[in-house]
Amino acid sequence: MANSALSPTPFFRMLLRILAYGAGTIAFVSVMTLPFARDYVGADNDDAMRLVEVRDYLAGQGWFDLMQYRLGLPPGVLMHWSRLIDWPIATLIRSFSLFLPAQGTEAAALAVWPLLLTLPVLAALGHAGERLGGRVASHVMLLMGALYLISSNRFLPGAIDHHNVQIGLVAIMAAVLVTRANWRGFGLAGLAAATALAIGAETTPLMAVVCAAVALCWALEGQAFRSRAIAYSLSFSLGVTLFFIGTVPPARYGVVTCDNLSFGFYALATLGGGLLFVASLLGSALSRLWRFACLLLIAAITGVAATLIAPQCLGNPLAELDPMLVTLWLNKVGEARSVLAVARTEPEALGAFYASGLFGLLVCAARLMKRDRVRMHAIMGALLFASFGVALIQVRGTMFSNLLTILPLSLLIVDLRAAHRQAPQKIGRALTYAAAALAAPSAAWAMAGTLWVNGLPKASDFGQAKQAVATGESCFDARALKPLADLPPTTVVSAADGGSWILRFTPHRVLAAPYHRNQGGMLTELHIGLSTPADAEAFLRGAHAGILAFCPGNVQTQDLIALKPDGLYARLAAGEVPPYLTPLPSAGGLKLFAVTGKP
Repeated sequence: MANSALSPTPFFRMLLRILAYGAGTIAFVSVMTLPFARDYVGADNDDAMRLVEVRDYLAGQGWFDLMQYRLGLPPGVLMHWSRLIDWPIATLIRSFSLFLPAQGTEAAALAVWPLLLTLPVLAALGHAGERLGGRVASHVMLLMGALYLISSNRFLPGAIDHHNVQIGLVAIMAAVLVTRANWRGFGLAGLAAATALAIGAETTPLMAVVCAAVALCWALEGQAFRSRAIAYSLSFSLGVTLFFIGTVPPARYGVVTCDNLSFGFYALATLGGGLLFVASLLGSALSRLWRFACLLLIAAITGVAATLIAPQCLGNPLAELDPMLVTLWLNKVGEARSVLAVARTEPEALGAFYASGLFGLLVCAARLMKRDRVRMHAIMGALLFASFGVALIQVRGTMFSNLLTILPLSLLIVDLRAAHRQAPQKIGRALTYAAAALAAPSAAWAMAGTLWVNGLPKASDFGQAKQAVATGESCFDARALKPLADLPPTTVVSAADGGSWILRFTPHRVLAAPYHRNQGGMLTELHIGLSTPADAEAFLRGAHAGILAFCPGNVQTQDLIALKPDGLYARLAAGEVPPYLTPLPSAGGLKLFAVTGKP
């Protein structure tokens, strides 16, 4: 009796299980990355720019002031990112400053932040598995989640862009929907949806599916779903309102932008969420036909409002980019590639990006045809369909499709395992179970694709890789940018890929960095590189540039050289320096030139 009284409850056992997987995931990622790290900031431009933004905030830039004053043409570029990500990172830096030396506070904070974010992802998956299939399903989902996190670059130390937070929020919403949580769970899902919308616009298609799923469940179930629909719609509407007031400066309350939380998203979210709240509060006792009529009315009102308030946001938010930027920049951005571009440039990655998501879609379709847990698989199929559709257009969507496919594929593995255990002598069942377990994780497809293209690695490959790291002529690391950092602050012209790193390592202003709101700065830099040396001088002086940071090995720079052999960049690569440029001491692969002489 005493032992029984002291035995852990199912919830406590599940919590211990989640913490164990979380600790194992964090330990594995830390051991595999931290001892070999050459920098404490992630390799992505957005990681460096986020650190610049956090530093500005810590230095006293206002909460509502998201202007990057050192970027682009004067007076600067208004960034579309959210302080909701800056604040926790800044808080960690301040906290570590209480007991760490100054040079270690950033490194510690940037290592801890993405590792901590693995926990909400695993908690959502572990809880969903427990509710849907018991202990075994929970273990399978946690294992699949750990593999996903380990193989993703979004949770590595130094990865401080906002995508890892969005992944955690999507995991929470999906877990609530498929487990038919109580009203508290749906209130949490509404807050998660509001937070995801406030952080960035990338999850908007998924938010639309989540809202539609809640609304359809209410229309189908009525009174039985009333408290859940009320909790979700109220939490979502109030959450968006709180974040709008708390992150958007009053002077921009009436401005509509399509790449971040603005009046357009705020108005439509609160209108749709508010109408669903009223309908679920007052109309849950109506017949199913009348409930669906209410949904049609809500959809019609919201749709008309969208065409009146934010018609420009109904299409591609990047459609207004200059065609020159689309050709020379956007089409070359790795995470903006379509499935066709991936197949053309990186065929070995097709499986890692798309195989698991497609597998999950097929499983959901097969389950629906068999009438197996219809509502759960319908919701997961809709979420997967939306994220996979986005991924076909832009590969960045795969971070959500590969996450969401964990739920239906884990349940498939659990069912196949049970079938195999019932008849272990049947080879067909064993092979099917093994094949599903191997084909489910995206990490397995990534490994298979690499082996397919490159074959088994040889010992000499590792030696060559180490030699390349040791002798690599980087243009934008701390060593290469040290001579530039020692110069008096001025405006620096460089390839867009180097802009974030120059802002991080030096006190200078940069003309170009790879952000769509910086069209003027990026176009000016492209014109400088493509123009003849005589014409480029006018662009340099018009931009008040003091230094040209030329990286001949940069991919975009090489494209400009190939495109315009008589352009400034091509002439510099050939060793021809115009008289208005004076070579400066340089390091690494970067060549510095002072813009001198008379205008």
